[in-house]
Amino acid sequence: MEKRELVIIGAGPAGLSAAIYGRRAGLDVLLLEKGVPGGQINITEEIENWPGVEHASGPELARMFRSHAEKFKTEFRDVDVSKLEVRGDTKVVVTNKGEIEAEAVIVATGAYFRRLGCEGEAEHIGQGVSYCAVCDGAFFEGEEIAVVGGGNTAVEEGVYLTNFASKVYIIHRRDEFRADRAAVEHALSNPKIVPVWNTVVEKIEGDGMVENLVLKNIKTGEVSDLPVAGVFMFVGQSPHDECVRGLLDAAKGGWIKTNDAMETSVEGIFAAGDVRDKGLRQVVTAASDGAIAAMSASSYINEQVHLRSLLIEPEHVVALFYSSIEREQVKLSDEIDVLAQRSGKKVALIDGYKNRRMVEKFGIESLPAMVELRSGAVVRKASAAFASDAASFLK
Repeated sequence: MEKRELVIIGAGPAGLSAAIYGRRAGLDVLLLEKGVPGGQINITEEIENWPGVEHASGPELARMFRSHAEKFKTEFRDVDVSKLEVRGDTKVVVTNKGEIEAEAVIVATGAYFRRLGCEGEAEHIGQGVSYCAVCDGAFFEGEEIAVVGGGNTAVEEGVYLTNFASKVYIIHRRDEFRADRAAVEHALSNPKIVPVWNTVVEKIEGDGMVENLVLKNIKTGEVSDLPVAGVFMFVGQSPHDECVRGLLDAAKGGWIKTNDAMETSVEGIFAAGDVRDKGLRQVVTAASDGAIAAMSASSYINEQVHLRSLLIEPEHVVALFYSSIEREQVKLSDEIDVLAQRSGKKVALIDGYKNRRMVEKFGIESLPAMVELRSGAVVRKASAAFASDAASFLK
């Protein structure tokens, strides 16, 4: 089986940023992509909120990201990733072109906007059909536009779009919004907001750019036209979590839970970008996630290599496992270190809090604990609440 240090799944802004930072950290990086790199930014006609670049199309920015990652000799591979598995202590990425063992994996598979599915939608994506108010709202200065949806996102983004548009129609298939009361009251008090109740979009029309919506009232059956310059779809968004579903802890909807270091519930697997459970999904936040995930992965890989050289590879070793978040245990580790030096014996000090999988592997039930290993196998272990316990263990 092929073995790599860092495997990144996904070549959007998060994955490409992770590749840049991973290579700069000296890691062997393999980036697995499917199709054109760049992710969702490829469907954005114009981007004006990437710092330092006043204006670029989504595909242009994607090419910049790819070129930057190539500069640091990132290896790209076009594959379909079907599954990420943990087999014992090994992380295995299963693809249509074989399996890859990785020291660490960054899941940067992104998310997708649920399509409305009406006629003309696909043809006008990036030409007046948008799924991101923050990305594209400013392009509709002084125009009349529509928002489709009735939840919090639709109502809140509709209000946001009034900063640019002269009028915002919020089209909802029911006779009241599903959003929170405060959000609804805020929206309906805005003179630029016009709710369109009990209505669905049948068709999006326009020669190139969006020009008109064909609407249908689901109660009366009446069909009407609504001339608008753009339409924003907020009928939901979902993560591309297919390859890790059931493996990692996730929030409602499948969004992967991480801490600030982008660590997931499984040691050595990190998540970055829109697939994460987070508040703001933008190119700049995805790139930030990727950088953090790569540096966290680098630290993890270096620590794992260090642990193997310390615990698994030596013929004989005695170690103290303790928790770095317990002050008394940190103090105890210092005492045992001094005790070992005075007795002429070597004790490896291992932070069991940071290396929980190693603790589990060795069957350590509680910390602090002394463990004796021969060729990576546990031959003896004991609780070590006091320095005297360690002294007895070392005899």
